[in-house]
Amino acid sequence: MIDKQLVETIVTEKLVGTDCFLVDVSVSSDNVIVVEIDNETGIDIDFCVELSRHIESRLDRDAEDFELEVGSAGLTAPFKVQGQYRKNVGHEVELLTKDGRKLSGVLSAVSDDTFAVDITTMVKPEGAKRKIPQTDTLTFAYADVKQVRAVLKV
Repeated sequence: MIDKQLVETIVTEKLVGTDCFLVDVSVSSDNVIVVEIDNETGIDIDFCVELSRHIESRLDRDAEDFELEVGSAGLTAPFKVQGQYRKNVGHEVELLTKDGRKLSGVLSAVSDDTFAVDITTMVKPEGAKRKIPQTDTLTFAYADVKQVRAVLKV
């Protein structure tokens, strides 16, 4: 079986000096390699082809046959790395906390250990006839959420 760490090293070497970052590498037991990359503006198909050729040139098909797929992380796929959080600051996200709460709001800040989401709810102030929007900023540790994904508006 092809070593996942080796593939990650090969990909990371190729991404140095570019605006792209590695999202995930998976290697199945039958040597199907899937590489997901991303960047701030989206991934170009030509870069995926270039990266694929680079990986193939560094692996020996004669020693071990493999299938290789290189692509961008899905638009609505759950975030896996901090780069995806940074890319989506200012955009609407949906998150599921480990305690089962499902929340949505605007991703407003990202740090090494936490991220913040501005969540707007409708609140009826005492004595008021109508509800008004109230925005609260909630901060989460990455370990406290099961998944976070971007919400696409059409």
